[in-house]
Formats: sequence, C-alpha cells, structure tokens
Amino acid sequence: MSDYTLVIGNKNYSSWSLRPWLAMRQAGLPFREVRIPLYTPESKAQIRSYSPSGKVPCLVDGALAVWDSLAICEYLAERHPQAKLWPADPHARAVARSISAEMHSGFQNLRSNMSMNCRKRFPGMGRTVEVAGEIERVQRSWGEAREKHGAGGPFLFGAFTIADAMYAPVVLRFRTYAVQLNPVCREYADAILALPAMQQWLADAEAETEVIAAFEPQQA
Repeated sequence: MSDYTLVIGNKNYSSWSLRPWLAMRQAGLPFREVRIPLYTPESKAQIRSYSPSGKVPCLVDGALAVWDSLAICEYLAERHPQAKLWPADPHARAVARSISAEMHSGFQNLRSNMSMNCRKRFPGMGRTVEVAGEIERVQRSWGEAREKHGAGGPFLFGAFTIADAMYAPVVLRFRTYAVQLNPVCREYADAILALPAMQQWLADAEAETEVIAAFEPQQA
C-alpha cells in the first residue's frame, strides 16, 4: 500500500482540492492531508515544495508527485482497480470519462460567477445568461447519466465514481447559490451532500478562519 500525501488548499474555497480528496475517501484509501491556505505570501513557496505546477491539489506517492485533480483520480483508478473508481461497463465508463473531462475543461462562466464557498449563501447571485446555460447543461448531463447508467445506486453511474467527485463542487455551488434543480438532479445532489465524507469536508470548511475576498461576492 502506498503512503499517500494529498496537498490541498482551503476547504471552504478550493473546488479542485475537493475532487481527489473525496475520491480517496470514498475509495477508502488512507492518506496524509496537508492543507496550505491559498493566497498568502507563503502559499506559492509552500505549494511548490510539493507540486511542480505550484498549484493544488497534488498527490505525493513516495518520490512521485501527481498534480491536477483529474490526473490524480486517474492515477488512483489505475493503482487501485478494486476501488472501482470508473464504471465497469465500457459504454458507461466512456460517458463517465467524457462528462468528467467536460467538467475539467468547461463551465468557465459557472466557475467565474459562482465560485465555491461552503460557508456562505448567495441565493440568486451570479446568474448571467451564460451561467444559466451551463446550469442547464449540468442538469441535462446528470439526468442522462442517471437515466441510462444510474440504476445501481444514487450516483451518476449508480455506484460512486470519479464523475461524482468531479461534480461534487458543483453540487456545493448549487447549494451556495440556491440553484433550483429538477427532481432527478435534486435527489442526486442530496445523495452527494449526505455522504459522510462530504459532511466532514463541510465541517472542516466551517472551522476554517481564512477569508479570501475574491471568493466572497458581497465583498467584491
């Protein structure tokens, strides 16, 4: 068994950190957590001591550093096939990879206008026309995954997969900004929020004291 260290940012704000953290918790993979508060004078140097990119998250496995959320999740899926981090069915797996990659590279308007903030509530804020279109796309993607591949459980592909880890921060954004979801998507979001690991992440976020003004819309 590898001796993993996962380097993350603030739990209140760092959506990219949540993704591999949640995947590892759901897979039952033990790891040491190193949390580095972001946007401080020391942040960059501290992160670079682990991560070649100078960004979080970063997974350290012995002499190997793996950075970028999706790359970390892929690495873990390869190292731990028993964890079933991707669906077993090839068609479902292809769709899961597609929507995970879409989340990884897309939804820029949603990211920019509805930043993750676990502690606060900003109902109705950030609703540009472009954001509304991306919210619609997320709901359509979730609904199609649930309808075609979700019979085996409450998550996008039944059992929890990397796709759920990739969209978990979106669930939190929808919670923070009070996005109205259709019944299928509401049920899915509630299943993600009910995970003990998610509840732990939210409790840890509540306990943090750092405030990053850029991610506090009322201070912008």
